[in-house]
Amino acid sequence: MQYVIGIDIGTTSTKAVAFTDAGEILATCHSGYSAFSDKAGWHELDPIVLFDATTRVLKQAVQGAGKEGLVGVCFSCAMHSLIAVDHTGEPITPAMTWADLRSQKVAQALKGTDAGKRIYRQTGTPVHAMSPLCKLLWMRDNSPEIFHTASRFVSIKEYIWFRLFGTWRIDHSLASATGLFDIYALTWFAESLELAGIGAERLSEPVPCTFSEPALSEALTGGLGLPAGLPLIIGSSDGCLANLGSHAVRHGETTLTIGTSGAVRMTTPAPRYDPQERIFNYILSGKTYVCGGATNNGGNVLQWYAQQFMGRKMPPDPAELSSLIHEAMSVAPGCEGLVFLPYLHGERAPLWDAGATGVFFGIRSNHEQRHFLRAVIEGVSYSLFQVGASLQEAIGPIECVYASGGFIRSEAWLQLIADLFLKKVNITNSADASAIGAAILGMHALGLIPDLEGSQNLIRIQASYLPDPARHTIYQRNYAVFTALYARLKDLMPPP
Repeated sequence: MQYVIGIDIGTTSTKAVAFTDAGEILATCHSGYSAFSDKAGWHELDPIVLFDATTRVLKQAVQGAGKEGLVGVCFSCAMHSLIAVDHTGEPITPAMTWADLRSQKVAQALKGTDAGKRIYRQTGTPVHAMSPLCKLLWMRDNSPEIFHTASRFVSIKEYIWFRLFGTWRIDHSLASATGLFDIYALTWFAESLELAGIGAERLSEPVPCTFSEPALSEALTGGLGLPAGLPLIIGSSDGCLANLGSHAVRHGETTLTIGTSGAVRMTTPAPRYDPQERIFNYILSGKTYVCGGATNNGGNVLQWYAQQFMGRKMPPDPAELSSLIHEAMSVAPGCEGLVFLPYLHGERAPLWDAGATGVFFGIRSNHEQRHFLRAVIEGVSYSLFQVGASLQEAIGPIECVYASGGFIRSEAWLQLIADLFLKKVNITNSADASAIGAAILGMHALGLIPDLEGSQNLIRIQASYLPDPARHTIYQRNYAVFTALYARLKDLMPPP
């Protein structure tokens, strides 16, 4: 038996999964941390805390699974982060995350221009405050001293890779989510660099997602307990690897993830240009792309409501979360006409409006706490359904849905998704899909499986949920109100 450790570096925690070439999970572990945020839209993480969390879970995974049979480590990481570092590689800023909205005005000014359209077409990344391109433009104009003195601008994974190996590399997948990378030529995109006012020498070297370096330093072989010479594979991005970890690698197989945020994604053999610029095109590995859209508002919205209006502790433990959802599901589908726009953190796909805000609509005296709670869950789900509708228009029909993320602990929420999408929803291995995807990509890089579709025998469907057409009809009535509300209210929404 051989196994690979997949590590997923996320916004709220870093997870590790020891996954065998027979599809067995030997060990799982995670390390959580908190973001720094404020009302001005800033959302940051401490790079040093992230590095410590990564090495901690890696060491724990090796201890839990044992060194025997370990053949590699592969990394997944959240997209769109930006850190300015000095000439020694030390951070001079925190990591700005995908949820950071401070560059909203920059994005609004660029979006819709000829340059913005060319950047979207060539880089695959919609123009939005999430993108490192817009973050760089904001930094140039608002923190010029940092912008001009920084030696490099890197992502979370690049910083961790540098700490491990002393070299600046970025995988093609994370690069494809920056707005700075030509996804066709696989090089930094000159027009984006010129717009940002930087040269390629201030960015990392782009490498294939299967690129690896051996564990040779004492920190790796001694401090982390890795065998000398063990390959560490740079890996891909978390959203793309969630598709691989769910085995949604054929056309029509779609992943739906709800964690802190949410996303709907489909794997394709080539980028799919959307003239309306609603979907992204990111590289999974080689000539495999993942197209789709992400929402800023997932489980974080449910946590917000439970904490601010119900006094529940946050983050909730699984039992607390289950209790919340159970209470919400005591209300009939449709919440007796109550509709919620979940845009607490602005919105990405398909609106790409960092200024969007949350709204409760249709409130009547018969609505109780549980109605509002269910409306929150339905609102998050409608937002993802809207992403799925955009994906089907641009790429083709959704055949089935593979669900992943923390919400899969709730059978009721999974059934809601099946009813809303009117599609069969499958649940695969219970561990983190992005971490499992990283392990599978590592196996491919090491030659243990011939291609990404060779992962088919490693992923097992644990449960399936079939849609109810009657409930689908109910949800469609509220969804029609949901989509009309934003169109009518967007001009009245105050900026962050």
